[in-house]
Amino acid sequence: MSWKRPESVLVVIAARDGRVLLLERRRPRGVWQSVTGSLEPGESAPEAAMRETCEETGLCGIAPVDCRRSNRFPIIMPWRPRYAPGIPSNRERVYAILLPRPCAVRVNPKEHLRYRWTTRREAMRLVWSRTNRAAIRRGVGWRA
Repeated sequence: MSWKRPESVLVVIAARDGRVLLLERRRPRGVWQSVTGSLEPGESAPEAAMRETCEETGLCGIAPVDCRRSNRFPIIMPWRPRYAPGIPSNRERVYAILLPRPCAVRVNPKEHLRYRWTTRREAMRLVWSRTNRAAIRRGVGWRA
């Protein structure tokens, strides 16, 4: 079995008008989040941020900005079997993309049901992850 690396990226995508892109997970349904994903073997965090953004939104070729923040959090039970025994936590690196305006995206149907552009306030209310909420709160240069 190939274990997941306990390292991931979080990519907050926003538009200059302050709206934030959120994706609704396929499972568990009703869970909204920014772009996220684990690093693959041999992959750097910036490479993973670009790959995950492209895979989850169809926004390819955009280099996310490194926010120079990282979070460590416990791996929750439903996902723990994906990691090697004795790995209790994950390190998440935070990235951001600031677009001129909201645009249509193509969600990966294996992972997400739909997307929406929403205000920062609404995005912070909708996302389930405290680290995602904190990244949205800090912002990436948007106005609202």
